[in-house]
Amino acid sequence: AIETGSLDAAKAIIIDLLTIRADRDRYYYGMDTLFERHPDIIKRVCADAPGLLPPLLDGLIWRSRTTTRGERRVNFYIKHLVVDAEGGFPKAIRWLTEHGDPTIMCHPVVSMVTDLVWSRAALLTFLRGKAWFFFTMIVFVSSEAILNHLNKASREEAHESGLVDDAHGVDHASDNASGLGLRVAIFCCRCFVYCCSMSRMMVHHVSRSFQDYREGKVAHCGCVRYPEYLSTWQEAVGFVLMLSLLTMLCLEPILHCLPHSHGDYLFDEHCPQGENVIFYYSVAATCATVMYFLLLTDLSVVSTRMSAFALACNRLATEVMFYLVGLSFTVATFACALSTMEHADDDFDGVPKSALNLYRMAFSMFEGDHYDKMAAYPALLFAGFVFAIAGVVFLTSLLVAQLSSAYLRQYDDM
Repeated sequence: AIETGSLDAAKAIIIDLLTIRADRDRYYYGMDTLFERHPDIIKRVCADAPGLLPPLLDGLIWRSRTTTRGERRVNFYIKHLVVDAEGGFPKAIRWLTEHGDPTIMCHPVVSMVTDLVWSRAALLTFLRGKAWFFFTMIVFVSSEAILNHLNKASREEAHESGLVDDAHGVDHASDNASGLGLRVAIFCCRCFVYCCSMSRMMVHHVSRSFQDYREGKVAHCGCVRYPEYLSTWQEAVGFVLMLSLLTMLCLEPILHCLPHSHGDYLFDEHCPQGENVIFYYSVAATCATVMYFLLLTDLSVVSTRMSAFALACNRLATEVMFYLVGLSFTVATFACALSTMEHADDDFDGVPKSALNLYRMAFSMFEGDHYDKMAAYPALLFAGFVFAIAGVVFLTSLLVAQLSSAYLRQYDDM
């Protein structure tokens, strides 16, 4: 019936099969027959007749006609959505997820199956997999954002007390007590990250890339071809994290200073050779830190409310991007226009400075004395007022309206 397009007939058949009947000897319920004859019924319905999903899922629920103390007994027949004929986990939930209908995903049957599988089987496995990642992230943050600043603070304190060798910037008096200990701790943490975190990422991405290329699973972005597994944002962020850590290893200041380190200068990163690369190393470390925390957002699935909030943020990010595009166009328009105007205000002398200060005006970072300077040029002040109305009042109000409308639509789906 589905293949011929007779959806009304298919709906009647599904309702008839999934209606519980009984006589004096036995009950009749066609759920087992339906899933044994068509184990891919969910996939077929999702692809060819999504309108039949609600009656199909409704047929897997039995509700009693009588109530007891205001409550009604409900039975969910979800065996074929949890275990297939071979005893494995079926692909029904995967097919429903790929279908991408939030209304179907909120159906009581689907919600029951996903909650059951998540709480009884997937949760502990997921947490065990994330525990190692969380530990490596803690080690990374400790070495890059905590210990290095403690070492810097001890160096500055020693410099103020006159105990630092100006030629090398090392605290001889307290090196064995605190300075050397901090540098050893930083070096050990970085070695752990490179050996135990970056190496695992490299093995994972190299093997997945080789597998996808061998099987012909290649995605396209313009003229660029890349492995299909990178189409998911988690894998893409993980790939960027791997590249950031590899860049950090190549630019590691401690390794650049190691051939020149001896005695009190062991594991120092502020030698002349290290100073040449330490800024670029810090940029790579900043990128890696952001990637670590982006991957940590996967932990939001532990809580349904947190997961719904993360989903809303993901969906509403598009509206913010549109706002930034509109604001950038407005800034570019007024920056070019103000650069053509004859005035002596240094804040709007040229397109780059004009654009920078217009962005500062849009984000309330433009100080009041700069507005006083603009008052000396009425035409410039008038243009600033027009930009404030168009770029700040109008676009910001439009952003709030768009976010409110989009959130209401998402809230209905959640």
